Amino acid sequence: MLATAHAAALVGLDAWPVRVEVESARGPNGFILVGLAEASVRESRVRVRSALFQLGVDLGEYVIVANLAPADLKKTGGAFDLALALATLGAIGEVPPDSLASTLVLGELSLTGAVRPVRGVLPQLLGARRAKIPCAIVPEANGAEAASVEGIEVRVASSLDQVRQHLRGKTPLPLANKKAFSPCFLPGADLSDVKGQHAARRALELAAAGSHHLLMIGPPGGGKTMLARRLPGILPPLAHEEALEVSVVHSVAGILPADSGLLAIRPFRAPHHTVSEAGLVGGGDPPRPGEISLAHLGVLFLDELAEFRRASLEALRQPLEDGILTIARARWRATFPARPLVVAAVNPCPCGHAGDPSGRCRCGADRVRAYRARLSGPLLDRIDLHVQLPPVDVGSLRAASGGECSADVRDRVVMARSIQTDRLRRGEVGVSVNAMLSLREIDRVATPDEAGGALLAAAVDKLGLSARAYAKVLRVARTAADLDGSDGVHVCHIAEAVQARLLDRVAGAESARQELSP
Repeated sequence: MLATAHAAALVGLDAWPVRVEVESARGPNGFILVGLAEASVRESRVRVRSALFQLGVDLGEYVIVANLAPADLKKTGGAFDLALALATLGAIGEVPPDSLASTLVLGELSLTGAVRPVRGVLPQLLGARRAKIPCAIVPEANGAEAASVEGIEVRVASSLDQVRQHLRGKTPLPLANKKAFSPCFLPGADLSDVKGQHAARRALELAAAGSHHLLMIGPPGGGKTMLARRLPGILPPLAHEEALEVSVVHSVAGILPADSGLLAIRPFRAPHHTVSEAGLVGGGDPPRPGEISLAHLGVLFLDELAEFRRASLEALRQPLEDGILTIARARWRATFPARPLVVAAVNPCPCGHAGDPSGRCRCGADRVRAYRARLSGPLLDRIDLHVQLPPVDVGSLRAASGGECSADVRDRVVMARSIQTDRLRRGEVGVSVNAMLSLREIDRVATPDEAGGALLAAAVDKLGLSARAYAKVLRVARTAADLDGSDGVHVCHIAEAVQARLLDRVAGAESARQELSP
């Protein structure tokens, strides 16, 4: 007898339908599995046989032949266990063979028949919905995640026997409980904790309002990490569609919290500087998302930027520009979203005290140049805002209170984002944040006034800004104008954006700073 169940295989974020075909015949004991199954899938024969034995089903008198179609698609992981077991039960007449005709089945089996959670349930259910499959059976631990997908009936199971009784029409499986989506913020990380560093706080606000990448340069203990960790708290709350995008990536990576439903907090990822290129941008077989994709629509914090491997940093250049990351190999091609707000922190020199009035720095000029040369010009050119943090004044630490709280700054950020969304709604631009404005859109909505244009021309001449840096200055200036509620881009907005491009690495930057100050 032949029975068929429906499963899915993940390639990146895409779910490919897999037909699990099982045929049984009387004969010498055997369980043959074909269909380009890798080791963890081939081992499912042992798990399935043991789980069925716990139900009193002995396969000793059967020859079982299982095929995972299509045969040219590589199958990995344990998510095929439950589908294989149910199709086997159908093939030997333990459940009606046609009971699985319109149901996606996902789940790994233990030797005792318990159904264990698997990764990637969310994108696989979205794929099933596109394929017009009306029902799904998933592990109970994946229930909250699965229930967030509209338009498909999701039932949860904790054991193989529960599913068998459901398919026999005796005891229906319970429906997955949907959790209400409510965006929130991490408690205890408020911007009011930061004392001093007013320029850095303003840069953080600009970064959040326009989704501009930010580089902070300053001595150890200057507050770079503290500021970065408070950036998610001033970003707008996650919308439902954004939460779905982020949760899909985390589901594929297998790090979506159990019973949490959709992620309600913007992700914050801070990989160590020893991270590999694949760990940062993604890769592997099967392909998994890297840190830049796990931080999608959140914050990717790169502390000690100069200590990262050069190849890893250079691999960031394309996704920072395009917002997506495509990993191509001989037999597959996977695309991951990669639009985080990147915040990087770096010391001004190896000891971290270059430019300190106390004269503590003992790094020679050649050593400082070699240290800063670890960061390529093209990479720095892709970072919109560069801010230098001075050493923290002890007097400001003794102050009774810090600056504004995160909620107040977030209100201004949300207002600026709403202005940008209105431009998108009116058709003036095709993107929702200023950092993504095209050159044509910049000409349309970010053309400076006469004084601002003159200042920008002088900045290009004095600082040797590239065409990319020129466009980034205008994008940042447009964000500064949005925070002010201004329809036009004026000289004060251009001045602020130009100041955010000045680095000590530029020859004569200090004299240029003074010359360009309005």
